[in-house]
Formats: sequence, structure tokens, C-alpha cells
Amino acid sequence: MRKKLPDFILLFTIIALVLSGLIMILSASSVKAEQLFSNSYYFFNNQLKYLGVALVLAAVIYKLKYKKLKELAPYLLLISLGTLILVLIPGVGTMAGGSRRWLPLGPISFQPSELAKFTVVIYLAAYIDKNKGKMKNFKNGIFPPLVVISLISFLILLEPDLGTAVTLAAVAATMIFIGGIKISTFIVLGIVSLFLSLAAIMAEPYRRERLFTFLNPWQDPLDSGYHIIQSLLALGSGGLFGVGAGNSHQKFLYLPEPGTDFIFAVLGEEFGLLGTLFIISLYFLLAWRGLKIATRIDDTFGSILAVGITSMIIIQALINIAVVTSLMPVTGITLPLISYGGSSLVINLVGLALLLNISRYVEG
Repeated sequence: MRKKLPDFILLFTIIALVLSGLIMILSASSVKAEQLFSNSYYFFNNQLKYLGVALVLAAVIYKLKYKKLKELAPYLLLISLGTLILVLIPGVGTMAGGSRRWLPLGPISFQPSELAKFTVVIYLAAYIDKNKGKMKNFKNGIFPPLVVISLISFLILLEPDLGTAVTLAAVAATMIFIGGIKISTFIVLGIVSLFLSLAAIMAEPYRRERLFTFLNPWQDPLDSGYHIIQSLLALGSGGLFGVGAGNSHQKFLYLPEPGTDFIFAVLGEEFGLLGTLFIISLYFLLAWRGLKIATRIDDTFGSILAVGITSMIIIQALINIAVVTSLMPVTGITLPLISYGGSSLVINLVGLALLLNISRYVEG
């Protein structure tokens, strides 16, 4: 295949999302940063540092011949599994907010579950490409990747991080569906996954509370329902045009995580309905270009990889927006490229750089 120029609509969409994220982090995280570190730019400056790292790695992955990742897929998966095990070891993984999700790497910290999502995408694309004639067979086709996905999801659940485990499973399900699984098998696996998710929710008191709070947040507005009510207040007070950049009231420690999980609520408050629709339209653009690349490239590995990267971003964005708008129970999922978070920014930008790389080989 002869290389061409990258998909410029996708490129400009990525740039718009990253710049929007920096603007929102500067505003949404300023109060919390001032309170914790006496520096209102603390989180913003950190995000800039991670952005620098992300751009360097993205440039490397953009220049790489993406087909080489097929050979590297097993090794990347083993590295990811190793980091997921390491982070669970007391004294190695860092605790925060009741979860052990971060590995310290000198002056920075790294979230192995973010790498796991990306490596699973690469692994599945390589596996489906190699076994595309077996995907309708359960034992020899679907079962091996199910074991891998289940193991990684289980390790992420032990952190605990149900939201990321569900996101990973949803991305994997999308790729396996596109890969040619039998519809009947897919439905059965979907039902089993639903029951397992419900079991995981009911097994932990705080997850049960989140589920019941979702059903009726106004039952306990000052405790369990407080977070989602504050999120809805932020969105509602923004109206059509918003209260203006930097003028959010909810970021003054009313929202639990204004710079991460609930940054979309601050966005709605400051820039109104039009601001939220602008960001949603960018995700729609990203989804459109990603799926267009997937359907137009004459290479199964590249096509499935494009589907995986696109769904990795879009599914997470849908979950975050659904949580913030009270369409699903609260879970700790950030908004890709918008929320504060170094590991997420690095992995998502590297993934999108790979998608741009693939776009250079699109036919027509």
C-alpha cells in the first residue's frame, strides 16, 4: 500500500478536542488546585507536561509502519498484564480515592488500566486478522480472546475500577462483533456479561448505593445523591449560552471532581447547551472519520484496529456524558482528551496518532 496524507478532518478534530480540554482544565480545576497546592495552575501545568510526552510518543507511532504492531501485540499484552499485577501490590501501586490504580514512575504516575485498553485493541485486531476464518467457532475462535479479556478485566476490577473494566469489555465486544462472531453467540455473551456486571455491582456496597442513587438521586440529596444533583444543577444553570468562561459556581468544590469525571458539567455551566453540543459534535466527527477509515482500508488488521481505537474513545465519552447527565449510575470514567489525566491523555493521543497513521493507507 502506498502512503498518502493523513485524514485532515480527523487531525483538526483531535486538535480541537485537545485545545478544548486544556481550556476546560484551566478553568474547572483551578479552585481545587488552589485549595490543595496553593497554585491554581497546578493541574493545568501537569496536563501540559503530559501533553508534551503524548506528542513525542504520538509522533513516533505515527511514523511507525502500523503492521509491525501485529508482531508486537503479544509482547505489549504481556507488558500490560505485568503492570496490572504490579499496581495491585501494596507498596508498589499508589492508593488514591480508595483504589490502587497508579504506578509511580519517578516524578509522574502511570495508570496501567489505560495502557490495558490500548493493548487489548492491538491484540484483538491482530488476533481477528490471523483467525478471521475461525471467528464463528466458539472453541477455536472466540474462546482464546475471551480468556484474555476476562483476565484483564478481572485485574482491573481488583483495583477496584468497574467503569474501566466495563469500558474495556464494551470496546472488545465491538471489535469481536465486527470481526464476525455469530449473532447468537454474541447475544448469549452479552447476557452473561450483563449478569456478571450486575453481580459486580451488588457485591460492593458503594456500587449498590450508586445504582439505587441513580434510580432516585433526590431521595438523599445531601449525601449519596449530592454529586449527580450538583452536576445537573451545573448543566441547568448554563442555559443556552452559559455563564461565561471561568465563571462556573459549581467548580467551587460543589462538584466532586470538576476537572476529571464531571468536567462536562462545568463545560455545560460555562458554555451552555451550545458548548456541550460543540464537544459532542467533535466526538461525532471523530467517530465518522474513524469508521470511514475502517471501511475504506484494504487490510483486515488496519480496519479492525481503526474500529478499536475509535470505539475506545467514543464509548468512554458516551459513558462519561451519560453519567454527568444522569443517564447511568456514577462511575469514575473521564471524558477523553477533555478531562485532566496524564495516562488517559497519553494513551488516547497515541491511539489517535495510530489512527492517523492508518488513514494514510486508505484506498480512494
